[in-house]
Amino acid sequence: MSTDAHSPIRPTDDEARRLARDLIHAARFAALGVIDPDSGAPLVTRVAFGTTATGGPVTLISDLSQHTRALQAHPAASLLIGEPGPRGDPLTHPRLTLQVQARFLRHGAAGHAEMAAHWLRDHPKSKLYIGFADFSFALFDVQAAYLNGGFGRAFVLTPADLGL
Repeated sequence: MSTDAHSPIRPTDDEARRLARDLIHAARFAALGVIDPDSGAPLVTRVAFGTTATGGPVTLISDLSQHTRALQAHPAASLLIGEPGPRGDPLTHPRLTLQVQARFLRHGAAGHAEMAAHWLRDHPKSKLYIGFADFSFALFDVQAAYLNGGFGRAFVLTPADLGL
C-alpha cells in the first residue's frame, strides 16, 4: 500500500476482503491477460472461471488456444473478474484484478479427476469437452490482487486477504 497521503489506495479492511472474495466466488468467466510468446505483446481473452475446492482461481482451457501457449511460455498472467451491472457507469461497478502464476493440471495427473468433478458442479456444459485430450486445468496461484470497489474505493490485497 502506498504511504502517499494523496494515494487513492485505501487501507484494506474486512469489507474490501469480503467484496473481493464474493467477486471470485460469483464469477463464471474472466478476462485473462497473457504475454503472446510470438510477439511479446499483451493478449487478452475471455475464459471460463471457477475456483478449486480450496477457493483458488482456475480455468479449463484447450492446448489449441493461443492463451494456453502463452501461459506455457510465460506463466505470469492477470485475471480480471467482475462485470458491470445493467445500469449506470461501468466504472462504478466493482472489479478485481488478480496477478497470478499459472500451472497446469493435466489428464491423468493426481487430483485431476477430483478437480473435474468439482468444476462440473458449476460448469455442467463443460461435460461436452472436459474429457478431450487437449483440455487441462490452469490453476492460478495468486501473487497480488487489486480491488476497485467502485468510485474512490481502491484496495491492494494479498493472497491471505482472499483466503488463499
